[in-house]
Amino acid sequence: MKKAFLLLADGTLFEGQAVGHEGRSIAEIVFNTGMAGYQEVLTDPSYYGQTVCMTYPMIGNYGINFDDYESRKSWVSGFIMREICEHPSNWRCKLTLDEYLKSQKVVGMSGIDTRRLTRILRSSGVMNGILYTEGFEPTPADLEAMHAYVVKDAVKTVTCRENTVYPADGVQKYRIALYDYGVKYNIERELCRRGCEVTVVPGDTAPETVLAGGYDGVMLSNGPGDPAENVDIVEDLKVLRNSGIPIFGICLGHQLMSLAIGAQTTKLKYGHRGVNHPVKDLDEDRTYITSQNHGYAVLGETIDPAIARVRYVNLNDGTVEGVEHIDKPVFTVQYHPEVCPGPMDTSYLFDKFIENIEKSKGGAQ
Repeated sequence: MKKAFLLLADGTLFEGQAVGHEGRSIAEIVFNTGMAGYQEVLTDPSYYGQTVCMTYPMIGNYGINFDDYESRKSWVSGFIMREICEHPSNWRCKLTLDEYLKSQKVVGMSGIDTRRLTRILRSSGVMNGILYTEGFEPTPADLEAMHAYVVKDAVKTVTCRENTVYPADGVQKYRIALYDYGVKYNIERELCRRGCEVTVVPGDTAPETVLAGGYDGVMLSNGPGDPAENVDIVEDLKVLRNSGIPIFGICLGHQLMSLAIGAQTTKLKYGHRGVNHPVKDLDEDRTYITSQNHGYAVLGETIDPAIARVRYVNLNDGTVEGVEHIDKPVFTVQYHPEVCPGPMDTSYLFDKFIENIEKSKGGAQ
């Protein structure tokens, strides 16, 4: 088996075994604490430009199936784990993890102390690195590129190029425009099973086009990168918000809508990536366990209280997890209520979105 190496920007070098595609990848190195859901991680566009280290010690034990993809391909730049399972056991398994990584040309690595790597990232913060297999050692130019690397044009890279319509499950009640900033399939699935026809539109679709399309509500999807770089999208969201159409934003959609009302965002030291993040609903005095994947957060003190208010907060670090708008049928959350394999504590938020649509139509079904 060939060797693989991870060189961090601070000079730390890890040596392990090569998994998946042979080659070299420069990216931001992050960690995910989920025990399950590696297939969803690999196909989540929010990981564009990042190499993901899974903290759970064995990854790949139930293989890869053809039903749980969250997008059309894998978006991670690299994949790191303590141990890869070479002989998965699950009735839905179609590929091993190694086979899938090869098919997606994702450079992988196993056999390192992922606890040590995670501690480095937690203490020093997320940093850049080069993941490479034996025979693809980095050149001086690669080292320079690693230190200069930033995730750019993320939404432009991952968004769709044309509209796609998904029919409602059963009787159609409403039509939803879903902005694709890096959308996960399960957002449209949650809407479709609630009687919505969903039209996924490119992230740069003009708000006037959507407002003229006869839609009953607008969803703002998750996605990768620095929200502040999406200047044009933020301006578009101002128009959508002022129109009064019901809007529900998730993750990057939450951040972009917050920027649209004048709030600010900041990059977190090492982000929130996992399926066990406690979030408190300040209105209900209730705590939910949530799935999260983001490196930026909205600064609560920059939200104009005359426009919106913070409703949800992270109990680990106090960061903003959700915003309710005062004068418009708009709400956004930082976490993922659509997530599979779970937890599904907050899937009720899709019902809340439908209720907002019903209210906007005077209670009509």
